[in-house]
Amino acid sequence: MFWPRNIALAAVAALSISSSALANEFGRTATPEEIKLWDIDVRPDGKGLPEGSGMVAQGKSVYTDNCAACHGVNGQGGIKDRLAGGQGSLATDHPVKTIGSFWPYATTLFDYIRRAMPYQAPDSLSVDDTYAVTAYLLNLNGILPDDAKLDQVSLPKVQMPNRDGFIPEPEFRKIKNSR
Repeated sequence: MFWPRNIALAAVAALSISSSALANEFGRTATPEEIKLWDIDVRPDGKGLPEGSGMVAQGKSVYTDNCAACHGVNGQGGIKDRLAGGQGSLATDHPVKTIGSFWPYATTLFDYIRRAMPYQAPDSLSVDDTYAVTAYLLNLNGILPDDAKLDQVSLPKVQMPNRDGFIPEPEFRKIKNSR
């Protein structure tokens, strides 16, 4: 009576062992083109920024069409995070964390918009539109003039008001869990 069950268990064990031996046949090495599709992160120093450019005026149009419904006209008053204003408020009892008051690097703003915005269709803006809306948001915060143009050379040079505002706590200066 237990004989068929033992055979079934032995068959399952044998199949498990033989199928794991063939596991190295699954998958393949990604091609450089496939890696490039996923390698879109941008560092604070600008490494990883794509070619392209955008102007503040173009960014206002892109913002109106893709961002204002959530973030409000001029980056304030929407149902989602406020994007403009707040300068000088971080040390108060009611800090207002916006692009102009909190973000340390303009390149991080570009990277976030490129990968995560607009909310309903992330990664749908062209590179030029992403540069443009980044320029517009920096302009709303008084960081760039009305006629500013951003590209992979100029964006890393933007000095954000809170660039030096991030000071690591002493307990985080030493990494204790590494090999």
